[in-house]
Amino acid sequence: GGKWAGKRVIVTAGPTREHLDPVRVLTNLSSGRMGYALAEAAHARGADVVRVTGPTERPPPDGVATQRVETTADLQRAVQTLTKGAHALFMAAAPADYRPKTAAKTKRPRGEGSLTLELEPTPDILASLQRPKGCVVIGFALETGDGLARARQKLQDKALDFVVLNDALEPGAGFEVTTNRVTVLSKGGRQVDLPLLPKR
Repeated sequence: GGKWAGKRVIVTAGPTREHLDPVRVLTNLSSGRMGYALAEAAHARGADVVRVTGPTERPPPDGVATQRVETTADLQRAVQTLTKGAHALFMAAAPADYRPKTAAKTKRPRGEGSLTLELEPTPDILASLQRPKGCVVIGFALETGDGLARARQKLQDKALDFVVLNDALEPGAGFEVTTNRVTVLSKGGRQVDLPLLPKR
């Protein structure tokens, strides 16, 4: 039972990795805690939840189906497939924004000296999402400093229903902590500022 019974919810979590070579990657500090907390909360409300997660050491929440991905392109494909028929998508993952234009097939020895990388943008998952009718899409905006204007722009540019803003530099918020302080913006213009709280 629960007020979300019969609802299908997709939650993304964690980082993605973009390979420089078979052993080195570009990634970020995301632990996946925010996405895991959202998946647990949606499941507790009775939803049928699928959690799509990048590489993380966190154990899967009880009762939540899990699909693992590695790269941002992997995440894009999983989200596009799983969102068909979904009632809500919580895009809490922190996909890598850039990848090497060319990945080496073998490990490059350090003794070969300096290395210059040419990077290209990874796919913009929310901008390219073919959203099913009736699916509520919630994006996340991790910024540094005053990110309110950027979060509002993201809300508009990506046609989101809501965006959740937090500051990566604020103590107790952002990556690798159990708490978060967020501002929730809606497409209708509402703004809700929440205090520092556990991520769940």
